[in-house]
Amino acid sequence: MHFDLHGRTDAGARTVLLSSGLGGSGAYWAEQISALAPDFRVVTYDHRGTGRTGGDVPETGGISAMTDDVLEILDALDVDQVDFVGHALGGLIGLDIALRQPRRIGRLVLVNAWSKADPHSGRCFDIRIELLEKSGIPAFIKAQPLFLYPAVWMAENPERMAADEAHGIAHFQGKANILRRIAALRAFDIDDRLAEIGHETLVMATKDDLLVPWTRSQRLVEGLANAVLDLVDHGGHAVNVVDPDPFNQRLLQFLKSPNDTKATES
Repeated sequence: MHFDLHGRTDAGARTVLLSSGLGGSGAYWAEQISALAPDFRVVTYDHRGTGRTGGDVPETGGISAMTDDVLEILDALDVDQVDFVGHALGGLIGLDIALRQPRRIGRLVLVNAWSKADPHSGRCFDIRIELLEKSGIPAFIKAQPLFLYPAVWMAENPERMAADEAHGIAHFQGKANILRRIAALRAFDIDDRLAEIGHETLVMATKDDLLVPWTRSQRLVEGLANAVLDLVDHGGHAVNVVDPDPFNQRLLQFLKSPNDTKATES
């Protein structure tokens, strides 16, 4: 597993681990790394089958296998507990850790995540798979921003869109890997176990997310024992990229707030 350390290095620093979504790249969190680094030790990593970790996503194991990879990183760093920030698929990994090894997580942040995939998200993934299977990698990559960003943001950032498209094609994680990762996130279902998770949790969502309806985040807050909803109107699925400054402000406010005693009981 390839991982990077950023920010504070002193023994007293709290550790925050950032886990990205389907793309799997630690670089996805560039705007958050710079915001968090003055106050925390920050861990980013490339998911198995992606980026500098590479390799093959296991045929079986789903999200739990991805959780095992994160636990491997924590063991390598000799870190007992982290505050965990997960985007979409990364949020599912955080939820799985919270259920399997609750003491490894202090606070939990879930960004446009879910306890059970919505049928609408399934429709979006069906379309993306169809593009990959029938039209090939360039079409799959070209369509990806449509599910991540608001239209006006894409229109205002054509150079970024072109650069991301070229990079995505050049560093594509592989057809088998992407299909296995999509299958894992679609199979994930802990909807009836949410009440078992007692961690202090910030659930962040956007009303204009095309891929994941914000009602999935509302469901997380309803089911989790100690969660609050941070809902904004604009930002799309990748709100931390589209509107990083207010996102980072809300994230830091949560992570730096006084401890909630209810959240430590797990």
